[in-house]
Amino acid sequence: MNPPVALSVAGSDPSGGAGVAADLATFAALGVHGTATITAVTAQNTQGVQGVHPIPADFVARQLDSVLDDLPVAAVKTGMLANREIIAVVGDYAAASRLPNLVVDPVMVSSTGDRLLDSGAEALYLELLKHATVATPNAREAVVLQATAGLADLGNLGRLCPGWMVVTGEAAAVDQVHHDGDWAELAGEVIATANDHGTGCTFAAAVAAGLALGKEPRDAIVAAKRFVRERIAQSAAWQIGSGRGPVAHLLG
Repeated sequence: MNPPVALSVAGSDPSGGAGVAADLATFAALGVHGTATITAVTAQNTQGVQGVHPIPADFVARQLDSVLDDLPVAAVKTGMLANREIIAVVGDYAAASRLPNLVVDPVMVSSTGDRLLDSGAEALYLELLKHATVATPNAREAVVLQATAGLADLGNLGRLCPGWMVVTGEAAAVDQVHHDGDWAELAGEVIATANDHGTGCTFAAAVAAGLALGKEPRDAIVAAKRFVRERIAQSAAWQIGSGRGPVAHLLG
């Protein structure tokens, strides 16, 4: 029996905590074959981002074609898309129904506060979100999307995504889940640790893995929340790097 296939469209992280590294590790941990389209090469570690080198948008498209023309991709997760040209390419593929079970993580700023999206590119996400099965902005990204869309308050944010939207909490570990006009809380456990590098990537990748495995969106969201909590608990006492350490992906 072949495993389902999921695709990560995201940037690299040479320290292994976030981006494509986290996505592929999450896919593997959940029994999904992972594929990847690299949108940007970064120089980063647990202390921050030292540099970003976006991949030309036309080569991002070539990578997408290489995967989508050959492998039976069942779900797609986007992470760092870096600039408006790359977001536009991904949007074109989504509009052409080539990105099934699309999970959009609108990455704008890293967990260390470093910007990962060109200024002014936020508006392109509004179009991409229209094609998402699940969108997973964190609280800060939700505020930016609200302002960009000209929404009166965060309660209207769910209208940007016709599927499911999860506004992930940070310090409180409480997520806000929107679907079909209604918001609901998804509570979690606060785990005291500085090892939170890549939690957003891991959560979105776990949602995509769940969708690839045939789960309904709400079940995939709940399972992803549980997965991240378990992995944070496992790595809470790790001392890898001198800054915000990585989240565990494989259970020990």
